[in-house]
Amino acid sequence: MGTGKRRGRGVMFVAWVVGAQVLAQLGAQALPALLPGVIDAWQLSKTEAGWLVGVFFVGYVAAVPVLVSLTDRLPARNVYVFGAACATIGQLGFAFVADGFWSGMVFRVFSGIGWAGNYMPGLKAIADTLEGGAQSRAVSWHAAGSGIAGALSFAIAGLLDALAGPPAAFMFGGLAAIGSGIIAFCVMARTSPLHARTEAPVGVSRALLDFRPILRNRLAMAWIAGYTVHTWELAALRAWSVTFLTATAVRTGAPDWLPAPTVLVTVIGLICIGISVTGNETAQRFGRLRVVTLAMSSAAVFAVITGWATALPLLLATMLVLVWNACIYIDSSALTAGTVQVADKNLRGATMGLHSMCGYTGGFLGPLGVGVFLDLAGDSPLGWGLAFGHLAIITLIGLTILRRLGQRGMSASL
Repeated sequence: MGTGKRRGRGVMFVAWVVGAQVLAQLGAQALPALLPGVIDAWQLSKTEAGWLVGVFFVGYVAAVPVLVSLTDRLPARNVYVFGAACATIGQLGFAFVADGFWSGMVFRVFSGIGWAGNYMPGLKAIADTLEGGAQSRAVSWHAAGSGIAGALSFAIAGLLDALAGPPAAFMFGGLAAIGSGIIAFCVMARTSPLHARTEAPVGVSRALLDFRPILRNRLAMAWIAGYTVHTWELAALRAWSVTFLTATAVRTGAPDWLPAPTVLVTVIGLICIGISVTGNETAQRFGRLRVVTLAMSSAAVFAVITGWATALPLLLATMLVLVWNACIYIDSSALTAGTVQVADKNLRGATMGLHSMCGYTGGFLGPLGVGVFLDLAGDSPLGWGLAFGHLAIITLIGLTILRRLGQRGMSASL
């Protein structure tokens, strides 16, 4: 009876945290969704557009090692509420204050700091509550909830833009972030993690930003390397998908029955969330390393192919974007769950902080790299082919590092 009640409380807690993440993410893709219009309104180059999308990750990377490491010492609730406040400033500032490249950059940084205080601290709160297979599944559902909201944010932004203009889309994101903070304040623990209130084991560093023990954990660093290039590729495709499909529609025409690019990207995202959850279950059954290797290799192939499809009918280009996304998403939860499972529990917050910091460094470079190639080669099949195609090299380099770092301690069945 007692075990059943504890399990029920654990399920409810995970549900509330996932709900908070959904709200935190509902406005996250408003800028990528509205990027073609922002480029025109603010007269941006493609490189500047890449900066505007990617600087979100700069704010994230700057804040995440501190904020997530603090969850090893302080209640995750405190960090989460701070993150929600920053996210609110970023969204509402973009709605009502930003009027060009530099002011937009400032509020995008705030949004990045907000996400640093939300995503991994929320995940840490779940990881400290569960262990084993239940923990891995909860991590997967946490990622899925965030991904569903991120996918929906494309359609929500497009709808609100059509009804009331771009500020409405960002205002909605700010209000959702407030709701996220309220949930976290109400349901997350008010005390620090148990291990933060006890003496650290001999040999475990407790310095806030000392990542040396994590760097010595080869298995953790293997999964972190994989996650870095995964986020690099995912952020690039997510940032530029609407713009790519819009350019394709202009170049080759669009059937009347086909939805707008923002809706297409939303549908693609929702399909891929199911693939992400399935990917983690598949990884547990057939081996995490084996599944990740297949997924990353396949993603590299479609990175090379997809950009050239801007010269093809819009429906075919959309299908290629879908398949490429599916290849990327299938190892999303598997990579994060891999890091969580091999992390020292006394350094779990710091490990997840480094995992996230490295991943979102890739998240900054991905959108920027695509923008640079588009400025160099133009908004043409060649330009898009190079812009997306170079990501294949990045992905394969990351896969090689993952396998080399983990070759002594990681079996294909892990």
